[in-house]
Amino acid sequence: MKVGSKEILAAIASLVPAFAVLGASENLDAKKTTTTLVTDTPSLVGTWTLTAADDLLPDGSRAHAYGDNPRGLLIFQADGQYALQIYRSDRAKFASGDKKKGTPAEYKDASVGASCHFGHYSVDAEKHTITFKIDQASFANWDGATQTRPFIIKGDDLEWHVPATPDGKVPISAWHRIQ
Repeated sequence: MKVGSKEILAAIASLVPAFAVLGASENLDAKKTTTTLVTDTPSLVGTWTLTAADDLLPDGSRAHAYGDNPRGLLIFQADGQYALQIYRSDRAKFASGDKKKGTPAEYKDASVGASCHFGHYSVDAEKHTITFKIDQASFANWDGATQTRPFIIKGDDLEWHVPATPDGKVPISAWHRIQ
């Protein structure tokens, strides 16, 4: 029996759904730990713009963690990859114009005034959590880390809380889907 390219492509296409399900599993060994497929939840897939980057303070008040007008972009892909960037809009420019010749204050402002990371994510619809498996981050201590955050999604608005910092602040990120 002679098999043509159409038959081969059809056979490959029939395997794609099975590989997609297998790809959603974190571990197929004895632990049987799996993640929820992104498509099993209200979809986070898309491009989001930052609407708030605040700290919930121990006294219940909120403060802007990245200034009055923070800027940010978040992209969730259907294949489970993500990229996130948050910046203070009022970060100081380097007086030298050369990022290799900044002052200690300029370096501090550049570091503290941004939060960026990328990697893979999964969603647990029952627990309303997003788990970020961070490949790389602007804060190098997060490289390779896994972080889980409770979230709320209402239409095209998304908000999550980061675990409390040592001083008791709870960082909150709020986003609006733009695409």
